[in-house]
Amino acid sequence: MEFDNMNLTILNHPIIHHNLAVIRDKNSSCEIFRNALKRITYALVFEASKDLPTVEKEIETPLQKTNCKVFDSEAQLIIAPILRAGMIFSDVAQELLPFANVHHIGMYRDENTLEPVWYYDKKKEIKKNRKKVFVIILDPMLATGNSANDAIKNFIQKGVLEQNIIFMSLISSPEGIKKVNSNYKKVKIITASLDEKLDKKGYILPGLGDAGDRIYNTVD
Repeated sequence: MEFDNMNLTILNHPIIHHNLAVIRDKNSSCEIFRNALKRITYALVFEASKDLPTVEKEIETPLQKTNCKVFDSEAQLIIAPILRAGMIFSDVAQELLPFANVHHIGMYRDENTLEPVWYYDKKKEIKKNRKKVFVIILDPMLATGNSANDAIKNFIQKGVLEQNIIFMSLISSPEGIKKVNSNYKKVKIITASLDEKLDKKGYILPGLGDAGDRIYNTVD
């Protein structure tokens, strides 16, 4: 499947590959799964935040004054984990970007229609110039793309510019990327893996099973 979205980034690094193998393994315990996922998350957040605006600031070292680049305090960054699996991304994102606002998105997938069902939307008021508002949506799995589309639409309706939205995932399907791309070509997609396809139930293959169940040890 070909993509015309130049905003798609697939991370390619031995550390990513090794830890993806760990989390795909059905025999990996919850603890091993979470630790491997956390290691990948650091790389994803670094990539997702690399284009955030910075400004020059003069600081004084023990030896002399110098100019350094720091995040622009006039910008507003919103971290938006899709509950519940997106929360494990949120922990790392808040560690690396402690000045960010957190906007929780609650939705689950109807297993019959594969459409998202909303149950929670913790709104964060957009107080800044909309050109300086940036959103990173966090969800380990970009499968059908339905939840991603709804989350993106939600922020655009709040006034966020499409080009200032990033969707960050652990594993993505070609179908999910195509759906997001067809509706929101300016949205950046960052993922650690582009998998083969979706099965008839909308699960990513080869995938890793249900991310939320494996993160929170609720596998039947």
